[in-house]
Amino acid sequence: MSDLMSYAYAVRYLLCTVGSVYIKLNEAPSKDVLKDLVEMCRGIQHPLRGLFLRSYLSQVSRDKLPDIGSEYEGDADTLTDAVEFVLQNFTEMNKLWVRMQHQGSAREKEKREKERNELRDLVGKNLHVLSQLDGVDLDMYRDIVLPRILEQVVNCKDELAQYYLMDCIIQVFPDEYHLQTLETLLGACPQLQPSVDIKTVLSRLMERLSGYAASSPGVLPEFLQVEAFSKLNNSIGKVIEAQVDMPILGAVTLYSSLLKFTLHVHPDRLDYADQVLGECVKKLSSKGKIDDSKATKQIVALLSAPLEKYNDIVTALKLSNYPRVMEYLDSETNKVMATVIIQSIMKNNTHISSAEKVEALFELIKGLINDLDGSPYEEVDEDDFIEEQNSVACLIQMLHNDVPEEMFKIISTVWQHIVTGGVKRLPFTVPALVFSSLKLVRQLQSQEENPFADDTSINPKKIFQLLNQIIEALSTVSAPELALRLYLQCAEAANDADLEPVAYEFFTQAYILYEEEISDSKAQVTALHLIIGTLQRMHVFGVENRDTLTHKATGYSAKLLKKPDQCRAVYACSHLFWVDDQDNLKDGERVLICLKRALRIANAAQQMSNATRGSTGSVTLFVEILNKYLYFFEKGNPQITVAAIQSLIELITTEMQSDSTTPDPAAEALFASTLRYVQFQKQKGGAIAEKYEPVKA
Repeated sequence: MSDLMSYAYAVRYLLCTVGSVYIKLNEAPSKDVLKDLVEMCRGIQHPLRGLFLRSYLSQVSRDKLPDIGSEYEGDADTLTDAVEFVLQNFTEMNKLWVRMQHQGSAREKEKREKERNELRDLVGKNLHVLSQLDGVDLDMYRDIVLPRILEQVVNCKDELAQYYLMDCIIQVFPDEYHLQTLETLLGACPQLQPSVDIKTVLSRLMERLSGYAASSPGVLPEFLQVEAFSKLNNSIGKVIEAQVDMPILGAVTLYSSLLKFTLHVHPDRLDYADQVLGECVKKLSSKGKIDDSKATKQIVALLSAPLEKYNDIVTALKLSNYPRVMEYLDSETNKVMATVIIQSIMKNNTHISSAEKVEALFELIKGLINDLDGSPYEEVDEDDFIEEQNSVACLIQMLHNDVPEEMFKIISTVWQHIVTGGVKRLPFTVPALVFSSLKLVRQLQSQEENPFADDTSINPKKIFQLLNQIIEALSTVSAPELALRLYLQCAEAANDADLEPVAYEFFTQAYILYEEEISDSKAQVTALHLIIGTLQRMHVFGVENRDTLTHKATGYSAKLLKKPDQCRAVYACSHLFWVDDQDNLKDGERVLICLKRALRIANAAQQMSNATRGSTGSVTLFVEILNKYLYFFEKGNPQITVAAIQSLIELITTEMQSDSTTPDPAAEALFASTLRYVQFQKQKGGAIAEKYEPVKA
């Protein structure tokens, strides 16, 4: 029996070969021979053998089909016969392919499915043959070819066959055909088995159509004519409704692909993009927060698509459903998406110029500004947290409007958001907001104040009031040094704006911080030099206020823990009494008092070193004080005499030659450089040379 079957099988192969030659010799009409051959193959019902036999028939006959322009077209042969032959062969091959899954025992099902997957191209080649027929135009494809193929796809009810054949249809037939038969093709999707990976099928279809639209701008009207977006959107909705068990990943992937299609084909239709996001929100609303990592990645891809397309967050802010989609991300992914948004703004140098847009933007990035799930800081990686907050600070610098009133609204809006973000974030975001506000103050300086302005007009005083509130918020954070620096920056800005009471208040707050919050000796030294340097540049203060602040600064200097720090702070205070560009601030006597006090402290430091270490230590402080003497001597301070300078030079020389002095190459180099400077000034000639001539160095 087995030999007989093998003989029958071999005979049919031979008949296919003979039939092919018979057609080639024009011994009979091509359509008759092909019809007989395809009917003959019905005699082999074994799935695997029948599949290979029909595949062989398809191979030997593909160049002998009565296609338009073919040598076998003839009067009696029509294109319809060629199409009918291929479709009939395809239908029978698909049936045999599907039947393979039922052969053998249930234990070998996985093996059979693997074999079926390897044989799928035998079936798909028929569709490729159809696509290569010159006579299969759009009308024939729409009326005959596609309906017959889809009928077989839907009726076979096999997951593997339906997925593969739908993908084949999309890949082998022209994009133009897909666009014109979109409704028919999409109509089959809800009828497929629920287990079919329909998201991949539809995604590939939309990719093909997007590529078709990008290939030539002239085809875009066709998309509008056939209402491609509406049909795709409706089809996706029907597929999701039909496949009730579709995981959220599948739904989000479909909407992500649809959004990308929309952005490529209809970039000017923001309402389409917003509609897609709205449909996605409806699907997500029944799921709550997404915990599927793959689905989460697809949502990030969905939200990133408008940013990548428009390179402008301002356009994305017009999509009302954009923030609603972000609400379904978990806190970590929300941060990732917020970072992507900020990076897009920085990369494209996008300036946000209205308070309304800033409000919408900060709603999008609230994952970086607030703790969405109330997660404690201990669970957050410190380096990641710092990077996130630095990105927010950079973003604040991108917010700008040339209209002062609108810029003030932007600053106020930002403050309302960051003040609720927790104390740990403030040290990162407050400085950026403060400097943005100070920039606005400087912008207003050139504008004359309107005496008839109403309460809504913006002036430096209002900005400074807000700045005071902003910096005060840092009192809840252990960052007094930062707050002091910001107060001094504000004081300097108030000085430039000629607002003495405001500048004095900022200095007062800085002094309070210094006294009550800064206890570390190194931090005190740094803060005090900042205070002295800032106060020196102030010109707005009257005599009384300046004396009060100067007295406090000199008092702080004398109370520093280490003698060298005291000495340097005290001689730095000498500059508070002699300012070059202010004639009313040239008090030579008080300068001398500061320098003499610095000398006494330096001498005390030497004595303490001698008592504790047995040596007088370095003469660096004396050399530094000598340089201050020379500075004020050159500036014309009458209290700084040649005798005082000479006496100090001799003191340093004596100390350096003393056996009890610790050798210090740096101090010796500084002293030698100072003496060279004196010699250089003598050689200059003119008044400066006459001034330095009596000094013996």
